[in-house]
Amino acid sequence: MKKRKLGKSEIEISEISLGCMSLPTSLTDAKPIVETALESGVNYFDTADLYDKGINEEIVGELLKPHRHDIVLATKVGNRWEPGEDGWHWDPSPSHIENALKMSLKRLQTDYIDVYQLHGGTIDDPWDEIISTFEQLKKEGYIREYGISSIRPNVFRSFLERSHGISNMMQYSLLDRRSEEWFDEISDTNASVVTRGSIAKGLLTNEWQKRVESSNGYLTYSKEQLIETLNSLQICYEDIHALSLAYNLSHPVIASTVIGASSMQQLLENLKAYEKSQAIHDFTPIEQITKKEIYTEHR
Repeated sequence: MKKRKLGKSEIEISEISLGCMSLPTSLTDAKPIVETALESGVNYFDTADLYDKGINEEIVGELLKPHRHDIVLATKVGNRWEPGEDGWHWDPSPSHIENALKMSLKRLQTDYIDVYQLHGGTIDDPWDEIISTFEQLKKEGYIREYGISSIRPNVFRSFLERSHGISNMMQYSLLDRRSEEWFDEISDTNASVVTRGSIAKGLLTNEWQKRVESSNGYLTYSKEQLIETLNSLQICYEDIHALSLAYNLSHPVIASTVIGASSMQQLLENLKAYEKSQAIHDFTPIEQITKKEIYTEHR
């Protein structure tokens, strides 16, 4: 498993990382998935305080505790929820960030977070206060670095330009190329992209025919357009799953592709696809086969 540097930091993360949101809520069921990821060279594990309202962090913390100094642990903050209550609301206030961090540290059974990410954001948020809070937490040693998770250009651009944030977690795939427009600009801020949604709900795996049949399309792709596009990709590249990972990682600004796994089978399929992706280098046909759209909102 190759590694890449995350932004301008000294942190190096695996090209394939584990998105922990999909992990089972049982320690017994989640343990073999996490252990296999570790054995395969995955060192970046991404969670959030919102996932299962803290339960996901508890599971991740318990399973990674013996490996804490060998892995890079990332979590997120901003979506505020209360134990025993339904729903949540957006709260990027310094007081919430500080309190939520303490709770995340407790659930994760650690005394520091490697990458602390703001879990969204709006243009009306108190950005100077947010950035100042992250900087203070970094100075105090509670976090090593910080970043954001946002697909809104008017949010992540301002955040990365005004801060020392090292990453933006963005939805990106062969079927959703909107963020490509901003890759150079993100790179100019000395930050990296970590991608999510990179296999497009299974449409970019070798089970795509089955997934398409139960779909009504994807973003601006109609069902018919999906079938045509994926057929063309398969004719050109044979293995769509491997292609989806290779294409993401062909962009230097992308440090890692975050892939979820709710079962051992899913993890093993992703790892196999990653191995095959190493042989794919020519992406010229993709420009003709797939759509390259742009974000029309939050600009």
